[in-house]
Amino acid sequence: MTNTPPPPETPLRTVGRRVKIWAPLVVLLLIVVVVVQQVRPLPDPTLALGEKASYSFAGGRFQVPWPGEGQAAVRVVGVGDVGVYGEQKPVPTASVAKVMTAYVVLKDRPLKAGEQGPKIAVDTQAAKEAAAKDQSRVDVRKGQTFSEFQMLQMVLIPSGNNIARLVARWDAGSEAAFVAKMNAEAKALGMTNTTYTDPSGFAESTKSTAADQLKLAEAVMRNEVIRKIVAMPNAEVPGLRERLENNNSPLLVKGTGVLGVKTGSSSPAGGALMWAARRTVDGKPRTVVGVTMDQHFKGLDPNAQNSLDLVLDRSYTMIRAVQDALTSATVVKKGDVVGHVDDGLGGRTPVVATESLTAVGWPGMKAEFSVDAGDRSAVPHEGKAGTVVGRLSVGSGADSGAGRATVPVALQKDMAGPSFGARLTRVG
Repeated sequence: MTNTPPPPETPLRTVGRRVKIWAPLVVLLLIVVVVVQQVRPLPDPTLALGEKASYSFAGGRFQVPWPGEGQAAVRVVGVGDVGVYGEQKPVPTASVAKVMTAYVVLKDRPLKAGEQGPKIAVDTQAAKEAAAKDQSRVDVRKGQTFSEFQMLQMVLIPSGNNIARLVARWDAGSEAAFVAKMNAEAKALGMTNTTYTDPSGFAESTKSTAADQLKLAEAVMRNEVIRKIVAMPNAEVPGLRERLENNNSPLLVKGTGVLGVKTGSSSPAGGALMWAARRTVDGKPRTVVGVTMDQHFKGLDPNAQNSLDLVLDRSYTMIRAVQDALTSATVVKKGDVVGHVDDGLGGRTPVVATESLTAVGWPGMKAEFSVDAGDRSAVPHEGKAGTVVGRLSVGSGADSGAGRATVPVALQKDMAGPSFGARLTRVG
């Protein structure tokens, strides 16, 4: 035991004592930070485009022979929009509205290829309207029954207004309820400038634009039943006094790959046409869809027949021009660096095309590229050189079967997971 007093307090002794107290805590905290940083879930790697984000087809810019009045729109399905012409203001559709009628019926009551579907009885109203002289109609009698497929033939081939209203009542219980379905489908398709007020298009208040109807044209051409019907120049339906004749016949019989779709004509609407055509490029059929509206014959045209002939002629000119303009090109070569995988922590690994990519376009078209994980749930965190990590696409649409061109992309070199330092210093 000693009574020696402690050394006098100095700044150095104070610092030393504090270091002894806090150093273990600081070290422990650092260890915790390091461990947490290393075990934290890694950010999801992303696949991004490289410097080359598009390809321009050779040649001067393709000029569509637009109709010179009204409005029109053309698209190559799965490839992109050829163009839009005229002010896209809502105008009467006339019987082009029946395309939406058929589309709604087949969504509610789908048919497979070759199926006839349920029988539908002709009611009093449809039979009475069969005698109307001021609109297109099909001569049916009360009590007759026809299959759903036959009814749709009557709607789309000779453009029977009375049959369009009949199938609307059959499907929804009333024409008003069916029209509500038509407008709901238009909204779902993004047809923001379209208003349906009747199932036949006879009402002047049923209006749309060429750009809106183009969205419907692409959708209906995916339906095999509609494709089959609209391509018929005529049809025999047992029980009818006359053969059904298609107003599209002048185009369908020209042998130019025209597939339909639907005419419309009235004094307010003039001539209107939703059309589709096919052109084979590199051994693969490509579908072109278009809509021409608000075409008016200059002169007396009491039944709008001259306006109908006008829209058919002008649309045919556009069809042939677009068909002739379609070509193909190699837009990416095998081994080209097309992008990279970003690990989210500063690491980037180049990705390359695993094979050459050929796409369809027209002179002057700029084809935009995109990359995604493809059928994989996500881009991997690491992998060996040659590991497929996604796909490069060119064109529009959701699937390559419709004309969109795709090719797998793979790692150009080994991709390791983020380093210790990158994990340790990451923020956020």
